[in-house]
Amino acid sequence: MNYDLSPEQLEIQQHIHEIAQREWSLDAEQWEKAGAIPHAVITQIAEMGFMGLVIPEEYGGNAYDTLSLILVIEEIAKVSASLAICVSVHNSVGAWPILAFGTEAQKKKYLPRMAEGMLGAFSLSEPDAGSDVAGLLCTARRDGDHYVLDGAKNWVTNGANAGIFTVYASTDRSKGSKGLTAFIVERDTPGLVLGKKEEKMGLWASDTLSLTLEGVRIPVENRLGEEGAGFKIAMAALDGGRIGVAAQALGVAGAAFDHAVRYSTVRKAFGKKLSEMQPIQWMIADMARRLEASRMLTHRAAWLRSTGQPCARESAMAKLHASEMATFVTHKAIQVHGGYGYVRDYKVERFYRDARVMEIYEGSSEIQRLVIARSLLRDGVAPF
Repeated sequence: MNYDLSPEQLEIQQHIHEIAQREWSLDAEQWEKAGAIPHAVITQIAEMGFMGLVIPEEYGGNAYDTLSLILVIEEIAKVSASLAICVSVHNSVGAWPILAFGTEAQKKKYLPRMAEGMLGAFSLSEPDAGSDVAGLLCTARRDGDHYVLDGAKNWVTNGANAGIFTVYASTDRSKGSKGLTAFIVERDTPGLVLGKKEEKMGLWASDTLSLTLEGVRIPVENRLGEEGAGFKIAMAALDGGRIGVAAQALGVAGAAFDHAVRYSTVRKAFGKKLSEMQPIQWMIADMARRLEASRMLTHRAAWLRSTGQPCARESAMAKLHASEMATFVTHKAIQVHGGYGYVRDYKVERFYRDARVMEIYEGSSEIQRLVIARSLLRDGVAPF
């Protein structure tokens, strides 16, 4: 693997960096206080092409590879983790499954609208089943040329503003995860009830809510893939989603690191700058090495996915390492700031709160360790 970014990727990285810093860095804190990303911002990023990053040009998108996609997510996350996860979820687990598993009719119907800004949402977890996908209780019963969906869903990112939801339901409970099927459910479908927005520790501007499906009738042509293919579709989508979370973690941690280093060079204690003190220098060194290791793991996973190679193990490694790194780095950034790091006047307080969930969503750290271990025990270490 060549770890150098191509000239085109460097241009993308610089372009989105300038946009994010110019357009959103001053407003991101207000979004958090308001608890929502303004609709005008979603329209703006759609006009810039960021809602169609994984969508081919023939459907109105930009056809970015995964490495280019994560460069965009990382730069957005440096100013707003909430906006970054909105873009990441929309592209990686919203649009991508339709692109990869949808019929041509589904692609033509939904992908152009998604590229124009109609948000997509991923709906797998339930109140009593998160990591245990085989325990999902939501059902889909065939009724002529329709399916009838009943059940409840939790933790739906983009849920309040999504135009379509990819809902995973069981068409055969006796088969466990092999009985799951994926469905495209439009927002205004009768029986689809949006729940309250969750009050979270961080990512206040990112909407997360529950769904209730009460006799929701979905035409057969809205089934995504074949019956029983839902688990395969979800796991393939999550490979990309986990790389996206790793990129989000890089952005938030990178911003916290920059703030900590700058603060250490101007803040004085005991007659000298913090940056001249060995304990602070050690913190900076540990933060930097973890950031760099996470970036390498994330870029490798993105490269594998971009080149069409299996990447489940590598995406799990990237997500695990980067999410735990983000918690560590944002924690140390607060420590460098001392008491000021604990107050909302300084951004590192928000960075810490936003980072914490990255070890939980798109598969917890414990699940990532299971994915990695089972892959190694099943396939061996030859790929290394």
